[in-house]
Amino acid sequence: MNKENSIKALQAYATGLAAQSLSHKVQGKVFAAQGFSKLGEKYASHASEEMEWVDQFIDRIIELGGQPKVEAGPEMPIFTDPVEFIKCDLEISRREVPVLQQLTVSLSDDFKTYDLLRGYALDEEEDWAWSEQQLELIEKISLKNWLIKQL
Repeated sequence: MNKENSIKALQAYATGLAAQSLSHKVQGKVFAAQGFSKLGEKYASHASEEMEWVDQFIDRIIELGGQPKVEAGPEMPIFTDPVEFIKCDLEISRREVPVLQQLTVSLSDDFKTYDLLRGYALDEEEDWAWSEQQLELIEKISLKNWLIKQL
């Protein structure tokens, strides 16, 4: 087991996910302020769930003898259009989930980190499916009807 590889991967995901969590929290507030309370609650809950993953990644870094770092994450755009946000979030999932899956496999000799990242990857796949489902629903019932469901 190469602890440094595990620590490096966990730190990268902790940093990126913390930024993404903040973005989802802000998006939830934006959508709630627009009157889309269900969408606001969904993203607020999602932000909390992401920070739970960050906590687990940090705990594992410490268990491996590493020093967690607080790093600035990438700048995230804020959307006022819920559909554009879902499309952007979906594109991120489509791009990043395969990378996460490959990284997870590469750390299979570190069972605990492997299991942690595998759980996170499965969670991300669920998010990907939810985004696709929402876009399909919009096509089927129309944007207006979908937005009404988000009130």
